Amino acid sequence: MPQLDFSTYPPQLIWLAIVFVALYFVLSRFALPRIGGVIEQRRDRIASDLDEAARLREESEKALVAYETALAEARARAHAIAQETRDKLNAETNRQRAEVEAKLAEKMADAEARIAKSRDAAMAKVKDVASETAGEIVQQLIGGRITKASVTKALNDALKN
Repeated sequence: MPQLDFSTYPPQLIWLAIVFVALYFVLSRFALPRIGGVIEQRRDRIASDLDEAARLREESEKALVAYETALAEARARAHAIAQETRDKLNAETNRQRAEVEAKLAEKMADAEARIAKSRDAAMAKVKDVASETAGEIVQQLIGGRITKASVTKALNDALKN
């Protein structure tokens, strides 16, 4: 084997140095700059992608804040509208209730007046019926005649006591 022959070592070492220098020259002049350029492009693309992702994240956070603010405002407006509607309905209900209560009070007063009038009329008739009945009873018991005025006077005295 020629590799193990010590007499061929110096030319092999010279060729090794020549090939190493040539390979180093080719790699350093052509291949490594291209590889470095590709690596630099990848690094730049990754950095731009990260910057874009950070920008998009900030925009989405701003959009989320704007959405939450709009949602809170909408809820507040809805609550205010609901409260306003509730207040209007309560006022309308109270107004209608007051009208109904006024009508009922008026009807109640009319009914009480009619009842009092009917009661007074009935009491007047009761007095007449009671005086006639008392006169008839006294006439039956005594057998004599009593005037209607004396029976009415006695009945009024009895009712006052």
